Amino acid sequence: VQLQASGGGSVETGGSLRLSCAASGFTLNSGSMAWFRQAPGKEREAVSCIRLDIGRSYYVESVKGRFTISRDNAKNTVYLQMNSLKPEDTAKYYCAASRRNLITSSRYVTTNYDYWGQGTLVTVSS
Repeated sequence: VQLQASGGGSVETGGSLRLSCAASGFTLNSGSMAWFRQAPGKEREAVSCIRLDIGRSYYVESVKGRFTISRDNAKNTVYLQMNSLKPEDTAKYYCAASRRNLITSSRYVTTNYDYWGQGTLVTVSS
């Protein structure tokens, strides 16, 4: 399994970016995929998760209403549309995949994910 994350960049406050995570060896019809982020000197934290079997998405409070996770089964790719970006969103963003249909808070635990992408850097300037 390989996850290839892309789409990061530098934007000003209020700007938008769309991250992509192309999966190979992992089909998007079962399990869970998520985006995590890690700012310098901080722990990796969950941002959003999508349950691939039921197509339901979940978000941490700090990004609700601004970020949208989605998938394209034909392209075997998961996206994270990020709008109204803030300086505190600055981090390296990682996509992750789990073969399990994760529920409740387990969606946000790094050790529940089996595969990780290499990360893509997002920088938001004020």
